[in-house]
Amino acid sequence: MLDPYQRPPDNIRNVYKKFQKMKLADLKADQDIIDLEDAKAVGKNSKLSVVDDLGAEKLAAVFLSFAGPDAMKKFAKTALPAYEHEDMPGLHIIPDLLPPEIQTILLTRLLHRDLSNPAHLTNIHTHYTLAYPTTSFFSYPPTHPAPLATPLNPSIHRPLTISQLFNKKLRWMTLGGQYDWTQKKYPDAIPPEFPKDVGGLLEGIWKDTRPEAAIVNLYSPGDTLSVHRDVSESSSRGLISISLGCDAIFVIGDGEEHRKGDTVLTIRLKSGSAVYMSGPSRFAWHGVPQIVPGTCPEYLRDWPAGADGQFEEWRGWMDGKRVNLNVRQMWDRDSSEV
Repeated sequence: MLDPYQRPPDNIRNVYKKFQKMKLADLKADQDIIDLEDAKAVGKNSKLSVVDDLGAEKLAAVFLSFAGPDAMKKFAKTALPAYEHEDMPGLHIIPDLLPPEIQTILLTRLLHRDLSNPAHLTNIHTHYTLAYPTTSFFSYPPTHPAPLATPLNPSIHRPLTISQLFNKKLRWMTLGGQYDWTQKKYPDAIPPEFPKDVGGLLEGIWKDTRPEAAIVNLYSPGDTLSVHRDVSESSSRGLISISLGCDAIFVIGDGEEHRKGDTVLTIRLKSGSAVYMSGPSRFAWHGVPQIVPGTCPEYLRDWPAGADGQFEEWRGWMDGKRVNLNVRQMWDRDSSEV
């Protein structure tokens, strides 16, 4: 069993530090960054190859099922390539996987519905008690003065308003299996049910992974995710990562410094893109050294404000955020035994 407390290898930490310190003006010119939405760059990279084509009919059916019968748009039936880099076998990268409509619906269900469910713990619960709304936390205007997070120990922490929560303090939420970051393990108790519609969307695309636990990370420019490995699951099935909002610089490596060739990859992940860490890459070291400001696509910038006038006072909140849905299977045994 891999040690969750092991220190990341120096070669990966050094690449991480390089991009953590890199100025925004230098990101686009850096030749080490793989940007799969840049067709010319992909064509020139001899180490990239298409390892799978996600079927057009299947994708359209999965998206329509997730969006529901009231979906106003028929999703285009377009096959999408999954790319793999020869230095990181098993790592499948799919740019532009989720159409804008699906991204918006997914974001809405995660941050309106699921975040308002007390069964889904957050980083706030470590030191605070949250006052839950009847619908969405965004139903409170940013100027709402009353605290929504009351400290467990008032001598150490101060109460938090909705503006403080959503502009900086809220960093992650768990779905399904509630991972204990202090103990670095999943509790023995039966976990809350994983949201069926989100699980159906993901399992419809990646049949080999049963969604049982997820971390929903909320980033702002200046935030990072340190280099780590996801090693607490009893399953080696592939790990799914979906990006929404601002671009992220993603660093991944296997730590095998004796191997010939580059064992550390740096990938620019844009909104709607997906990464599937399977096979040899499932337990690779990875981290996010930088969130690129000003890169949220136009169709998400105003979220959660909509044409119906709801949440108008929060218009533009998503313009400075990246939301990452990171999903894994906890057990290899049949779900009926869990």
